[in-house]
Amino acid sequence: MNFTIRNVLIATVDDYATVDVQVVDGAIAAIAPSLEVVGTAINGENKLLLPGFFNAHTHSSEMWQRGAIPPFPLELWLAELYDFVPLDTEKVYLSALGTAVETLLTGGTSVVDHLVLIPGKELETIATAVRAYREVGIRAFVSPLIQDESLSAGIPSGETEQNHEPYFRSTQATLDLIEEAVRQFHRPDEGVSILVAPTGIQLCSDALFEGCSELSNKYNLCRHSHLLETKAQEKLAQEKYGCSAVEHLKRIGYLSDRTSLAHCVHLTDTDIAILAETKSTVVHNPLSNLRLGSGIAPILKYRQAGVNVSFGCDGASSNDSQDLLEAIKIGSLLHNVTDLDYQHWITPRQSVEMASLGGAKGLNMADKLGSLTVGKKADLVMYDLTSLSLLPRTDPIGLLILGRPTNVVHSVWVNGKQIVADGKVTTINVDDLRQQLFNHSQWHTKRKSETVAEIEAHYRAVMGL
Repeated sequence: MNFTIRNVLIATVDDYATVDVQVVDGAIAAIAPSLEVVGTAINGENKLLLPGFFNAHTHSSEMWQRGAIPPFPLELWLAELYDFVPLDTEKVYLSALGTAVETLLTGGTSVVDHLVLIPGKELETIATAVRAYREVGIRAFVSPLIQDESLSAGIPSGETEQNHEPYFRSTQATLDLIEEAVRQFHRPDEGVSILVAPTGIQLCSDALFEGCSELSNKYNLCRHSHLLETKAQEKLAQEKYGCSAVEHLKRIGYLSDRTSLAHCVHLTDTDIAILAETKSTVVHNPLSNLRLGSGIAPILKYRQAGVNVSFGCDGASSNDSQDLLEAIKIGSLLHNVTDLDYQHWITPRQSVEMASLGGAKGLNMADKLGSLTVGKKADLVMYDLTSLSLLPRTDPIGLLILGRPTNVVHSVWVNGKQIVADGKVTTINVDDLRQQLFNHSQWHTKRKSETVAEIEAHYRAVMGL
């Protein structure tokens, strides 16, 4: 756990410096040129050292449907997603491993997994994902995805009368389940945290949100949720509350400096001011928002208003990848077409800060993670600047964020433990993982079911298509 990275490049305020970095007992102990070697000496020549990024919103189990769902808006995409063969715990395990590996090899040291639960095996599902993340060694924020309303309730009713089937599990039973998960698995000092994570206003009652807030306060947990990903959700909020979803969540006390909200595509200026006031974090998921036609989140407005923003890949069947560097690039460049004033555009260094410190802030970890600062935990990524996709030598961070970096992660440490060396994950057998993912899946073409067709017909009518 003790080592010294020698002669490595780090970013300074507006330049770069070559330094040594000492790590002692899992934390950064010193950063300066020509330090005494403590522990193992690691050659950092021609390498760039950055704090680990956060994959601040994903759904690991969607790996099994990636590339399979046709172009659909979210509401119809969800109907397709849940129409696939149900999950089993072996698939939960393999997809969590795959999500962790892809995140690590694209600069991430932390993952927020909005984890889909197997009905009747909820705690076993959580235990399985936790086991996978522990084996790999990535820092995991497991966020069991919960709801207490049926899938059809997530679409506005319009002028039609809708009768929704009651959800199979009561609100209180769901809250009890999450509390038990906290007791069993919440071990932040060991790299695994449990979050309260109602899926969103479209499928959750006020009682579920309020119960999650109580658990958050009781156990000092962070909160996570989807928010206003689509126009349909914006319309649904007006039907349910007679106001915006953001106004309503503030009213019931869900927004706070420990709350991170995925997507946030369709917010008003008033909504943005509320997020800034409550110090809530927006998790930008640009690729899924494009894939599902949800829209472009007004990230530049958020930043100008002082709202903290981080990046997420989202689930691997709405992206359809867990390439964090790709999400950061698209999530940065996309906004150059939304504001003519180039002084508002996101620079590569700002992207790095959003992906690292922004992610840490959203999870109440800014005092421990997110920057190369003495005293913070050693969640570090070292990039190989001799890689073809990072050449010729110009600006290392510019190449990393604006280019198309491939196979550039040389080493990764989480809490001072090295889990990637020479570009390879050392904690698990990745070749074996690849073979198991192949064996547990098959090529197929899926037909639209009657259920999906019915939901599609209602959606088109309500949305005026």
